[in-house]
Amino acid sequence: MANRLHRIIAVAPVGRAHRPDIPLDPISTATVRERRRVAGGMVHACVAMQRADDVMERPNVPGLLRASSRNTCPRKRGHGIQRQTVSGFTLVELLIVVSIIGLLMAILLPSLRKAREQARTAVCGSNLRQIALANELYANDNNHCYCPGAIDFMAHNLHRWHGTRDQQSQPFDGRDGPLVPYIGPEGNIRACPSMRINLPEGSSCRFEKNCGGYGYNLSFIGRQLERTSLGFYHLVTDRAGAHTDRIRRPARTIMFADSAFLDGSLIEYSFLEPRFFPLYGTRPNPTIHFRHNKATNVVWCDGHVDQQQRTLTREPSAFYDGDPGRNDLGWFGMVDDNQLFDLQ
Repeated sequence: MANRLHRIIAVAPVGRAHRPDIPLDPISTATVRERRRVAGGMVHACVAMQRADDVMERPNVPGLLRASSRNTCPRKRGHGIQRQTVSGFTLVELLIVVSIIGLLMAILLPSLRKAREQARTAVCGSNLRQIALANELYANDNNHCYCPGAIDFMAHNLHRWHGTRDQQSQPFDGRDGPLVPYIGPEGNIRACPSMRINLPEGSSCRFEKNCGGYGYNLSFIGRQLERTSLGFYHLVTDRAGAHTDRIRRPARTIMFADSAFLDGSLIEYSFLEPRFFPLYGTRPNPTIHFRHNKATNVVWCDGHVDQQQRTLTREPSAFYDGDPGRNDLGWFGMVDDNQLFDLQ
């Protein structure tokens, strides 16, 4: 546009030199001067606009102040050009948003994990209550004696409360056992959702997989003992469990609870060892597992379920391949005796 105005000004008749035979009109001369002045102003304006466009097309020009969060692009409308503004995010803003999201996740994830564990704890408590109810039904059908924990344990060791096997080298089959008619052969009830085993499915160490991480009070409920005058016990039979009428405090006598055994890593184990062996008087390795946020689910002989915190564990022994304390194994109760296990 500026070049065109220069051409117009260059060819315009401005004085006598062009037509010496025609006298100049004073009015025409003034008009031409006015036109040259206006055209000159237009040229300067066009040059300024062209320089502004060049600056906008070169964002790295020093001294240029521009909004980093906006992009301008020309858009024709009618006879002029209107610039459209497009909004966006800067890198700093995106980093701030990502940081806020990460902070919220760090705050919420522990709460979410705790909520999930509480849900698994509720399922576990329901499973234990149903297993205890199955044991009560078994007692009603078998002269008011609870199911045996391990029939002929020292001689053959082929029958346990959660299943049977044909040879000692085989794992127990959960589709057969004294409680199967009452809880079904699938074994869904005999499976704690919080039990985590780091061994493969077919490992020989998992011969009690079908107990699902639940232990039975074998020492006092899963067999019949007789107390001597000296305060010791002797075995009457392990083919039947304790008689229901002999339990003096059902609300304070353990029937089932979360259990595990430490054999390098945790494995399923179907018995709850008391503070002291009733036949020998020595302290066993603990098998009560405090897997629910450092607590264990317990179902008592009256059928109610609650949670207990660990109050005692023991140092690693030669029989244990690992540290019981670090693997959340131990006992609960404030008194170091068998009062939560025995029938007294």
